[in-house]
Amino acid sequence: MKKLLIPLLTIVFCVSCKQDFVNTKLSGPVFGTSYSVIYSSEINYQTQFDSLFYVINQSMSTYILYSDISKLNRNESNTVDLHFINVLNTSREIYNKTNGAFDPTIGAVVNAWDFGPEGKIAKLDSIKIDSIMISVGLDKVLSKSTSNGFEILKPKATYLDFNAIAKGYGVDVIADFLDRKNVKNYLVEIGGEIRSKGKNVEKNTAWKVGLDLPRFDGGQSVMKAIEISDVGMATSGTYRKFKVDDNGNRYAHIINTKTGYPSKTNILSVSVIAKNCMIADAYATAFQAMGIEKVKDFLKDNKGIKAFIIFENSNQELETLSINNFPE
Repeated sequence: MKKLLIPLLTIVFCVSCKQDFVNTKLSGPVFGTSYSVIYSSEINYQTQFDSLFYVINQSMSTYILYSDISKLNRNESNTVDLHFINVLNTSREIYNKTNGAFDPTIGAVVNAWDFGPEGKIAKLDSIKIDSIMISVGLDKVLSKSTSNGFEILKPKATYLDFNAIAKGYGVDVIADFLDRKNVKNYLVEIGGEIRSKGKNVEKNTAWKVGLDLPRFDGGQSVMKAIEISDVGMATSGTYRKFKVDDNGNRYAHIINTKTGYPSKTNILSVSVIAKNCMIADAYATAFQAMGIEKVKDFLKDNKGIKAFIIFENSNQELETLSINNFPE
């Protein structure tokens, strides 16, 4: 899972002096970033959270040498767990719906451009890119259930990387755990990706989160705060990680899955709200690659997904676009 320098969403925590309603807050490092969980229970679930994070890392972290996904990418093993299958199945669904704009097999190209954990290619040119692109395409990856679990079938050169969806899935795993414990109110956040339920009982208000104002100087400031409940939300931004060519053109770390080249885009940030965080996470990445007009067309037929786009107009001024009643 790719390391993020600074979360793209700032959580706005509310503190109250009331003693009748108490939130438990747990936080720490995970997935190369950090997590924070606030929930309306006095029970400390730190040990359970750490165990769940460990299992997800062992399944899908490309930074762990002997994780399931790392061994699969080296063609040393094709056995995976249910977490892996859950993410793969959702990835396949979004891959199909976005006509391949979301594609976890683009990982080898991401690495080649030095946006990933390994495999930077020196003097990268069109011939080298074309050779890598032959193995790109999630339709090349199959799965089957066996008596020992699940197995993945893929071309040897195909490299899987769930960075653009696994963090959101991790949020959902923690949220689902709290649901099973009958916790009615929570806010789960990992590296800026969020899932909420109920309300902040200490303040007796809806959960509030802040959307970052894009800044290229590495600083962080909140553009606006919104209220969310019973949804997942994720943000994909290009303004923190990009490359600039000799002509001053800025290229995002989002790779175009059709060409193998970094996306040249005027989109700076896309925030997505969906029924869970895994889906929101994947679509936030896909929408960066699709561009504004294609996103608008896509969301006409997918009203259950809400989006807030911050982009740079032709005068290099910031503009925003809210689609499908994204919270104001």
